[in-house]
Amino acid sequence: MKIAYIIVRVLLGALFLFSSIAVLFNLVQEPEMTGNIKIFNDGLKASGYLMTLIKITELVCAIAFLTGRFVPLASVIIAPVVINIFMVHIMIAPEGIPVGIFVVVANAFLGYYNRSAYAALFVPVHKV
Repeated sequence: MKIAYIIVRVLLGALFLFSSIAVLFNLVQEPEMTGNIKIFNDGLKASGYLMTLIKITELVCAIAFLTGRFVPLASVIIAPVVINIFMVHIMIAPEGIPVGIFVVVANAFLGYYNRSAYAALFVPVHKV
């Protein structure tokens, strides 16, 4: 299971690393979009900061995944981004569903593998 963990961690890290660097440094030309995905993407860009924040978050988490340091923390931080990727591909751009499924399953696997790191979060604390 440790080998599977390393493979999934590196693949997820590489995916986020390449996608964040490509967008942050404008290394690839954005494909022509139409319909609802164009409206959604234009809204992200119109905010002025949101796409940059998402891509910097992806970059930081990718570095954590690739180095193997702070993986449980990176997995929690990237979770909202992963859910959004999945939901966008389910609702707006179904051609990307395989990528959406991969990031959800990979992040869930990392969370399951590191479940002991999250154990303290699920202990009820009674303050008097």
